[in-house]
Amino acid sequence: MDPILAMRAFVRVVESGNFTRAAESLALPKGTVTKQIQSLEERVQSKLLNRTTRRVTVTPDGAAYYERAARLLNDFDDLESSMTNAQASPQGRLRIDVGSSTAQLLIIPALQSFCDKYPDIQVDLGVTDRPVDLLGENVDCVIRAGQLTDQSLVARRIAMLPFITVASPSYVQRYGTPQHPNELEKRHHVVGYFSSRTRRTLPHEFRKGEEFIELTLPYRVSVNEANAHFSSVLAGFGISQVVRFQAEPYIERGELVQLLPDWDVEPLPMYVVYPPNRHLSPKVRAFVDWAAELFASYPHLQGN
Repeated sequence: MDPILAMRAFVRVVESGNFTRAAESLALPKGTVTKQIQSLEERVQSKLLNRTTRRVTVTPDGAAYYERAARLLNDFDDLESSMTNAQASPQGRLRIDVGSSTAQLLIIPALQSFCDKYPDIQVDLGVTDRPVDLLGENVDCVIRAGQLTDQSLVARRIAMLPFITVASPSYVQRYGTPQHPNELEKRHHVVGYFSSRTRRTLPHEFRKGEEFIELTLPYRVSVNEANAHFSSVLAGFGISQVVRFQAEPYIERGELVQLLPDWDVEPLPMYVVYPPNRHLSPKVRAFVDWAAELFASYPHLQGN
């Protein structure tokens, strides 16, 4: 038994949550991964995983072994990279996941520069607004806006997204122009945005000096994806808050109208996030640095 391969198979099963995904990520048959784990348990003379037909869980001994094994594999990979000069020329398959509007407006238009700079990196770009389980789905890093909920992950803030309140001209013509956020509760409706994870519709927030108003408003249409949300506002389904840089070209063309300009919308921090046991991976570091430089090139996304 190759002890490094067995250790890697065990770590991948723990991180992905089952043998099938672990085998896929390692490009090995599922039976090979199973045999590696069995041989590993025999060698360390301890049961590391509990297996049922539906799930795989880690035993206390397995949890302790995982913590040490993950660190050792990380050190081993770093050693391999340094000896093969991979730090200077990162290579391999890079799995990233990006929100839909961020992918469409920022990442994809600029991605050619990353591919030209790192020709030996193969990019798998997932585009979704749902929360991603980095370990379970074997994703190297994600770019997401909003406050972080998993404090075990490593996060680097790369932007502050400014929002404005807008509606289509057809909506304004039909329902009028609100002069105060409180009018939205009685005379208007919004395009809602709900969380893919909790299904909860996110509130609209307004700030003017020391005054702060948070409203959960009536809607006719609510979506869970940023591009669909923006399209729904353009189509006249209601008022909503959208990223300023996305809306400004439409405002200039007369396809959107800014509302309540005296009321600020709190900007959202944007992070590139990755698991702690991959923080020194050359390909991940290359992408993190590239993404930070890309967002830094847009001064209006940096906030204070």
